[in-house]
Amino acid sequence: MGNSVKTVLLLGGLSALLLAIGELLGGSGGLMVAFVIALIMNFGSYWFSDKIVLRMYRAQEVGPDHPLSRVVARLTQRAGLPMPRVYVIPTLSPNAFATGRNPQHAAVAATEGILRLLDEQELEGVLAHELSHVKHRDILISSIAATLAATIMMVARMAQFAAFFGGGRDDDRGGSNPIALLATVIFAPLAAVLIQAAISRSREFSADAGGAGIAGSPYGLVNALKKIEVASKQVPLEANPATAHMFIIKPFSVSGLLSIFSTHPPTEQRIRALLHLA
Repeated sequence: MGNSVKTVLLLGGLSALLLAIGELLGGSGGLMVAFVIALIMNFGSYWFSDKIVLRMYRAQEVGPDHPLSRVVARLTQRAGLPMPRVYVIPTLSPNAFATGRNPQHAAVAATEGILRLLDEQELEGVLAHELSHVKHRDILISSIAATLAATIMMVARMAQFAAFFGGGRDDDRGGSNPIALLATVIFAPLAAVLIQAAISRSREFSADAGGAGIAGSPYGLVNALKKIEVASKQVPLEANPATAHMFIIKPFSVSGLLSIFSTHPPTEQRIRALLHLA
């Protein structure tokens, strides 16, 4: 199954889960209030994402003569994209991300550590991956997923308060089901987080493939991922968990059962998929 199809199905799953909760609880008013609140929060973040995250990591904009800008300019021409703003993040931990609400308002940032670590072909692979995120509007997709997931969590929290105070709706079917209410409170937020993480992982695979196409070869990104995986453990990035999904590699490692909540696929899986493209 293609990653784009998988993303659509997962977003559909989030929407279906939200509708099912609304039907179960019957609180259409509360459901709408939660959705509007989540919409305002997440699309406010979406609209100003570039300014927020760049300021968070103290990113410094660089001019067209900087080596990073020259590589980005070359890749944007190949990808048929407008030239984004280019930033360097003052940390030795190797990583990179792209942000911005659309290709006309995009920014690409790379850490000093990644510029020191990678050769030009490897850096091209990383930046092409980030430009693929821009080209396919992954910031918008992640914002939609975050809005749906946040709404589900808010509605589940409302149900939790209703259960705590002995509330719940009384309707023509004889009232609310306490077991269904408890299951909603426990499992709906968990399912939302799992689906949201799966959407993020799907977009990472798509960006890897798209980046390989822009760069003209998957090998630069393959070698870069190997180097970054090792070096980022030696010099970890102090990242906000809310922005972890944006980076080329997750800033902090997740293993075992917790990996199902990870916003990134295991690096070995990404490398295998890239080599399969070759």
